Amino acid sequence: MFQKLVSHNKDLQSLVEKGYAVSFDDGYLIIRDIPYLDRNKRLCIAEFVCKMVFTDMEKVIQDDHQVYFSGEPPCEINGEPISNLQDRPCSLVLSSSFSDINIQRQFSNKPFKDGVYSVFADFFEKIESYTNIISGPAIELYQATPYTFRSDKSIEFDSVFKIHDTLTSRAGIVDLSNKFKDEVIAIIGLGGTGSYILDFMVKTPVKEIIAFDYDYFHVHNSFRSPGRLDTSEFNQRKADVYHKRYENFREGFSVKNKKFDSECEEDIANVSFAFVCVDDGESRDEIFKVLIKMGKPFLDVGMGLNRKDSFLTGLIRTTFYPSDNVQEVLDKGLSDLSKPSENLYKTNIQIGELNALNASLAVIKYKQFKGFYIEESNVFNALFSLSDLHMVTEALNDSV
Repeated sequence: MFQKLVSHNKDLQSLVEKGYAVSFDDGYLIIRDIPYLDRNKRLCIAEFVCKMVFTDMEKVIQDDHQVYFSGEPPCEINGEPISNLQDRPCSLVLSSSFSDINIQRQFSNKPFKDGVYSVFADFFEKIESYTNIISGPAIELYQATPYTFRSDKSIEFDSVFKIHDTLTSRAGIVDLSNKFKDEVIAIIGLGGTGSYILDFMVKTPVKEIIAFDYDYFHVHNSFRSPGRLDTSEFNQRKADVYHKRYENFREGFSVKNKKFDSECEEDIANVSFAFVCVDDGESRDEIFKVLIKMGKPFLDVGMGLNRKDSFLTGLIRTTFYPSDNVQEVLDKGLSDLSKPSENLYKTNIQIGELNALNASLAVIKYKQFKGFYIEESNVFNALFSLSDLHMVTEALNDSV
């Protein structure tokens, strides 16, 4: 990966050729061996870190004038802090390959050209500018050099994605995304809501996704499914349709063309969390029994729609069954475990926005469970009403 980035980006190549100690984390450019002076005029060494924005698989750009810095406030030869850096305390978590780098601050210094502030043309101009400002005093006092030619070409990006997840690095939430790195997710049923859950989870850095569906992809599915339609998908197995649709996005992804039942225990032996997305009560009951027997936490989704005069009304439900309180939630009878009842949803009415909303609520709850989103109460059930856009939730600590 190092050589690919350097060979496709002239500015990165210029940094390496000049002697900067260049490394790459997923979404970040790292420059080691940056000398500077502390307030006691001692020689210190730190690192620059910059966000990289991938425009395609190999080319990157920088889109701001800021850098992260791992050292203390850099100073002039007289021991006074260097001015015009807009120095502010800041933390940033890199991958485990760079656990030795402790980001402490962020600088913001725009280039000043021809009497006006401008923008950096590329990474080379940016690093050169900050190095001249921050390392200048150390170079003058100690003849220190930032040009150590210690580029690290051995680091490979540890990611399940086949493209670069620069959204995570740009937002500075690598440490939060790492909460998913060991997760193995099962998605049982790829109907309207299940297909949207699949779309969301494919783009979540979980270790593996295993989906189950044995039905065929028909015209009505295309109105309740994210992504581009290829008419050749009609009458193919959903397992084949969705595998083809997402296989180029990530590793650790499979779709099994089979009905989920008591014979699937081996398939989910390593699963850490499951989404149940079926509209048949008897099937749901069998799925629940397997998941409960194996001690798997899971979410069940559903909706009930009715026609009222010239309108549709109804509820969207998201129910979480934690492995340690599963019986308590099960006893509340929130999920229909009986034979399927007749409602308008069963006629395949086109309600893609409701499927997407149901999927969003389910994925948000899962990410709360993993500590990605904040959760102030232990909510296990949420009902969203179409009539007034109102949501009612129930937590395990609520009185019955």
